[in-house]
Amino acid sequence: MQMSSADQGGFQVIMINESRIDAAVAIAFKDQMRQMTEDSRDEVLLDLSAVSFIDSSGLGAIVAAMKQLGKGRRLHLAGLMPNVDKVFRLTRMDTVFTIHGSVEEAYTLNADRA
Repeated sequence: MQMSSADQGGFQVIMINESRIDAAVAIAFKDQMRQMTEDSRDEVLLDLSAVSFIDSSGLGAIVAAMKQLGKGRRLHLAGLMPNVDKVFRLTRMDTVFTIHGSVEEAYTLNADRA
Protein backbone atom coordinates (compact mmCIF):
# COMPACT_ATOMS: atom_id res chain seq x y z
CA MET A 1 0.00 0.00 0.00
CA GLN A 2 1.58 3.24 -1.17
CA MET A 3 0.88 6.10 1.26
CA SER A 4 2.75 9.24 2.24
CA SER A 5 2.32 11.85 4.94
CA ALA A 6 3.05 15.54 5.43
CA ASP A 7 2.06 18.26 7.90
CA GLN A 8 0.26 20.97 5.95
CA GLY A 9 -2.49 23.50 6.51
CA GLY A 10 -3.02 22.51 10.13
CA PHE A 11 -3.49 18.84 9.25
CA GLN A 12 -1.45 15.72 9.04
CA VAL A 13 -2.23 14.99 5.39
CA ILE A 14 -2.04 11.35 4.37
CA MET A 15 -2.01 10.81 0.63
CA ILE A 16 -3.15 7.48 -0.74
CA ASN A 17 -1.09 6.72 -3.84
CA GLU A 18 -3.17 3.76 -5.00
CA SER A 19 -6.20 3.56 -7.28
CA ARG A 20 -8.05 1.06 -5.06
CA ILE A 21 -8.78 0.48 -1.41
CA ASP A 22 -10.28 -3.00 -1.33
CA ALA A 23 -10.02 -6.33 0.48
CA ALA A 24 -6.56 -6.94 -0.98
CA VAL A 25 -5.05 -3.88 0.78
CA ALA A 26 -7.45 -3.17 3.69
CA ILE A 27 -5.26 -4.71 6.41
CA ALA A 28 -2.11 -3.02 5.11
CA PHE A 29 -4.02 0.27 4.94
CA LYS A 30 -5.16 0.00 8.58
CA ASP A 31 -1.66 -0.94 9.77
CA GLN A 32 -0.02 1.94 7.91
CA MET A 33 -2.64 4.42 9.12
CA ARG A 34 -2.03 3.31 12.71
CA GLN A 35 1.73 3.79 12.33
CA MET A 36 1.44 7.12 10.53
CA THR A 37 -1.06 8.66 12.94
CA GLU A 38 0.32 7.31 16.23
CA ASP A 39 1.79 10.66 17.29
CA SER A 40 0.10 12.95 14.79
CA ARG A 41 -1.90 16.12 14.98
CA ASP A 42 -5.50 16.16 16.20
CA GLU A 43 -6.72 16.79 12.65
CA VAL A 44 -5.87 14.12 10.07
CA LEU A 45 -6.80 14.63 6.42
CA LEU A 46 -6.97 11.58 4.18
CA ASP A 47 -6.40 12.61 0.55
CA LEU A 48 -8.31 10.11 -1.58
CA SER A 49 -7.96 11.98 -4.88
CA ALA A 50 -6.01 9.11 -6.50
CA VAL A 51 -8.51 6.44 -5.36
CA SER A 52 -11.06 5.50 -8.03
CA PHE A 53 -12.49 2.37 -6.36
CA ILE A 54 -13.39 1.41 -2.81
CA ASP A 55 -15.27 -1.66 -1.63
CA SER A 56 -16.83 -2.54 1.73
CA SER A 57 -13.48 -3.75 3.10
CA GLY A 58 -11.87 -0.45 2.14
CA LEU A 59 -14.72 1.50 3.69
CA GLY A 60 -14.39 -0.57 6.86
CA ALA A 61 -10.65 0.09 6.93
CA ILE A 62 -11.23 3.86 6.76
CA VAL A 63 -13.80 3.65 9.58
CA ALA A 64 -11.31 1.59 11.62
CA ALA A 65 -8.62 4.23 10.99
CA MET A 66 -11.00 6.89 12.30
CA LYS A 67 -11.67 4.85 15.44
CA GLN A 68 -7.93 4.26 15.97
CA LEU A 69 -7.45 8.02 16.31
CA GLY A 70 -9.46 8.02 19.54
CA LYS A 71 -11.31 10.83 21.25
CA GLY A 72 -10.47 14.41 20.46
CA ARG A 73 -8.92 13.60 17.09
CA ARG A 74 -10.71 13.79 13.76
CA LEU A 75 -10.30 12.13 10.40
CA HIS A 76 -11.30 14.31 7.44
CA LEU A 77 -11.58 13.05 3.87
CA ALA A 78 -10.78 15.01 0.72
CA GLY A 79 -10.79 14.63 -3.05
CA LEU A 80 -13.32 11.81 -3.41
CA MET A 81 -13.76 10.71 -7.02
CA PRO A 82 -17.40 10.18 -8.10
CA ASN A 83 -17.40 6.39 -7.60
CA VAL A 84 -15.83 6.68 -4.14
CA ASP A 85 -18.14 9.55 -3.18
CA LYS A 86 -21.12 7.42 -4.23
CA VAL A 87 -20.05 4.61 -1.85
CA PHE A 88 -19.82 7.06 1.07
CA ARG A 89 -23.25 8.51 0.27
CA LEU A 90 -24.99 5.16 -0.30
CA THR A 91 -23.71 3.84 3.01
CA ARG A 92 -24.47 7.17 4.74
CA MET A 93 -20.83 7.41 5.82
CA ASP A 94 -20.93 10.97 4.47
CA THR A 95 -22.76 11.79 7.73
CA VAL A 96 -19.92 10.32 9.81
CA PHE A 97 -16.94 11.98 8.13
CA THR A 98 -16.21 15.60 7.26
CA ILE A 99 -15.72 15.41 3.50
CA HIS A 100 -13.97 18.20 1.60
CA GLY A 101 -14.00 18.63 -2.17
CA SER A 102 -10.23 18.99 -2.21
CA VAL A 103 -7.23 19.21 0.10
CA GLU A 104 -7.04 22.94 -0.61
CA GLU A 105 -10.69 23.39 0.43
CA ALA A 106 -9.94 21.64 3.73
CA TYR A 107 -7.00 23.99 4.33
CA THR A 108 -9.18 27.03 3.71
CA LEU A 109 -11.94 25.86 6.04
CA ASN A 110 -9.41 24.93 8.72
CA ALA A 111 -7.76 28.36 8.46
CA ASP A 112 -11.16 30.04 8.80
CA ARG A 113 -11.83 28.11 12.03
CA ALA A 114 -8.49 29.13 13.58
